[in-house]
Parts: sequence; structure tokens; C-alpha cells
Amino acid sequence: MGTANKVPGVSGGIVAFVAGFYEEFIYSLQRFNKKGFKLLYSGHFTSFYKYINGRFLSLLFLGMIISYFSISKLLDYLIIHYELYVWSVFFGMIIGSIIYIYNDFKSWNRTTIFSTTLGIILGLSISFLNPATENDHLLFVFFCGIISITGMTLPGFSGSFILILLGNYVLLLVDAVNALFDVFLGFSTGDFSVLSDPYTKKMLKILFVFTLGSVVGLVSLSHLLSYVLKKHKNITLALIMGFITGSLGVVWPWKNTIYTQNSAGNFLLDSRGKKIIENYQRYIPEFNTDTVYAIIFALLGIGIVLSLEWYGNHQKKLK
Repeated sequence: MGTANKVPGVSGGIVAFVAGFYEEFIYSLQRFNKKGFKLLYSGHFTSFYKYINGRFLSLLFLGMIISYFSISKLLDYLIIHYELYVWSVFFGMIIGSIIYIYNDFKSWNRTTIFSTTLGIILGLSISFLNPATENDHLLFVFFCGIISITGMTLPGFSGSFILILLGNYVLLLVDAVNALFDVFLGFSTGDFSVLSDPYTKKMLKILFVFTLGSVVGLVSLSHLLSYVLKKHKNITLALIMGFITGSLGVVWPWKNTIYTQNSAGNFLLDSRGKKIIENYQRYIPEFNTDTVYAIIFALLGIGIVLSLEWYGNHQKKLK
């Protein structure tokens, strides 16, 4: 989930959905309520840990944190040098998710078909929006945290891609994360001077506010999703399926990145001297070696998801 949340267009919630623990994840987060905080405030830590399904959540978030930070540097490199193949793998993963979810869903009627269609339209519409410019104001960063966490709780709704549309993907998921990684690396070698760097301190402050917003969004959205899953489960699942299908437009592998230019034709740069993404131009590929390799990587992505499906079903049989 940590790796998926990092990639624009891919939802970490898809991983939870396909692996079969999505509802447990939502209902566990929903336990961060008045009763849970009362247990915590009164010092009943063991009861609080059991009440919120702490073992499940702690293992899940530990795995996400490890993958999220370990993949950050690697993913930056792969997207720069092997962009087509990276997008192909995740395109295949979403196709695999769609195959699994549609086969597993048995409650088709006019209402669920309408919900799925609506989800597809919304997912495709998001893929054609133009990104805003970068904004490092802490209040806006907090808002980005609340919005971006939807990719974890709502399958098919990519939090990373939403950050691109808000203009803050590079700032929050690349520069801020890498700054924290550099701090940890410096501490491991006994170098504490990294904390005196003004840029690093600024990035850490931004990352803290973004994380705080993410926590607020995660808990509040989980309460809403818990309610609709209980009251309108089939409609909600149908809408999620539509989101996932519509997100194929975002991760279409064959696209050119369009960068913002001024009237003189010069590329506009952000505060770190990097070109600002304006949008993506999608195209139909020619049949060549790169296309064949991309298809192979897409099939690999499908295989990864179907393997997760098999593993999830196998675990259910063991229980």
C-alpha cells in the first residue's frame, strides 16, 4: 500500500481491496472514536490497543512506512529512466484489480450499474484536469494531507495524482520525503548537521503538517466510509469499481509529460529549479520493441494482483 500510494494514478486502497482486508481496515480506523480516545485518556492502553485492532493496524502501517520511504529514491530513479515500464506495471495492476473485483461482485442491478458508470465518469474526468501551481503555505499543505489520504481509503481514487492536480506532488511526496530520508541517513553516520540546514528544516515542517492533515483525513473519512459500507454496501462497492476502472485513464502508460511554459517558450521552474508539470498528453503507441516490453510489464502487473487474490483466498480457506 505504501508503494502504491507513492505512484500517481495508483490507489493504495486497491491493494487493500484486492488482498481482502479493505473492510477490516476501514472498520479498524473507525474505532478511533469517542470510546477509543476515552480508553486512551484514562490510561487503559492495552484495552485501547485491542479496541482499535492495534496488531493489524500497527503491522499494516509499519509495512507502509518501510515501503514508502525505501521506495522513494528508487521510484524517482525508475520513473526518470524507465517511465513507460513503471506506468505499464501499474496499468496492469489496475486491470488485474478490475478483473478480480468484477468477478467477485454478484449484486448487479440498475442501481449498482448506475453507480459503477458514475464512478467511471468521475475517474476519467479527474484524469483530464489541469494541475495547479505549487503552494507551500502550511494551511494548504494541511488541506493536501486531508485530500491525498483518500487514495488509501478509497480504491481507485489516487491521492498522489490528486497532489499533482493540487500542484504539490513533488514538494510533498518527493522533496519532503527525501529530506527526511537524508536526515535519517545523516543520523546513522553520526552527522547531525543536516538539521541546521534551512531547506531541510522547512521540508521537515512541511512534512509534519502534511502528515497531521493525513491523519485527520484518514480518521474522519474512515467514519464516513464505515457508515456507507454498512448502510449501502453494494452501491458503495459498485462506485469504487467505477473509480478503479476510470483511473485507467490516469495511468495509461503511453503519454508525454507537458511542462508549463511562458509566452517566450521557456519552461517555468519551481523553487528547486524543476520543470512544473502542466498535464499529460496520451497517445496510441506504435508496435515496436518498447511497446512489446511495456505489454510484458503490464502482464506482470496483472500477475502481481491475481497472485494477491490467490493469496487472499488461500488465507480465507486456512481460517
